[in-house]
Amino acid sequence: MKAILYIGHGTRSKKGADEARAFFARVSERVDVALQEISFLELTEPSIEEGFRRCVEKGATEVAVVPLFLLAAGHIKQDIPNVLKVLSSAYPDIPINVKDPFGVQSKILDAVAELVRVTAGPVGFQDRVLIVGRGSSDPATLADFGLIADGVKERLGITGVSVCYLAAAEPRLQEGLAAVLDDAEGKVIVIPYLLFTGLLIAEVKAEIRKWSKLGREIYHTGILSSHRVIEDIVVERALSR
Repeated sequence: MKAILYIGHGTRSKKGADEARAFFARVSERVDVALQEISFLELTEPSIEEGFRRCVEKGATEVAVVPLFLLAAGHIKQDIPNVLKVLSSAYPDIPINVKDPFGVQSKILDAVAELVRVTAGPVGFQDRVLIVGRGSSDPATLADFGLIADGVKERLGITGVSVCYLAAAEPRLQEGLAAVLDDAEGKVIVIPYLLFTGLLIAEVKAEIRKWSKLGREIYHTGILSSHRVIEDIVVERALSR
């Protein structure tokens, strides 16, 4: 029997964990596979090991692993494979098929542009967009954010799109937002390139509130999983061979 094990990042935020579980519930209703489990890399239960064990105990003879991660940074390249390697040794008769993270996809960039327009209305040359990434020391991930910025520029028809990070890369959120506000003659739109609510989103909102108290109007698109396309991509991953 095939099982699907979804792996989220995990968060200390109860709201963020609840969002991830609700997202899984919506996806699982659209995937015609009897055995589906959710797990988390860190900070939230159940762990990957526990999720995998539940699959096996319920009769799984093979497990498809679907990471709920936007880009292939260290968690995808190292942390998750290390856990799965141990599980593969513990359950040598259970084949494990790991799906790719989302990557830089046109449909996601289309969704980001749509979120911007829904949040802030029409966007013009005088407006500025700031994409906020989680952050990574992986050069490939930083290159991906360059592609994301280029894709958003193309779809919105503006040049004023920049990127900042919450950790592990520069510029950081505070510096990036200050630079955008200093340059903007029109609207400022912040896009957190994150799937679910959590402490990182809280950090973004706190920085926006600080500037808003100074009289600056800043639009905030919210999390990416608020757009249906993210759910569609996970369903595609789950059903692919």
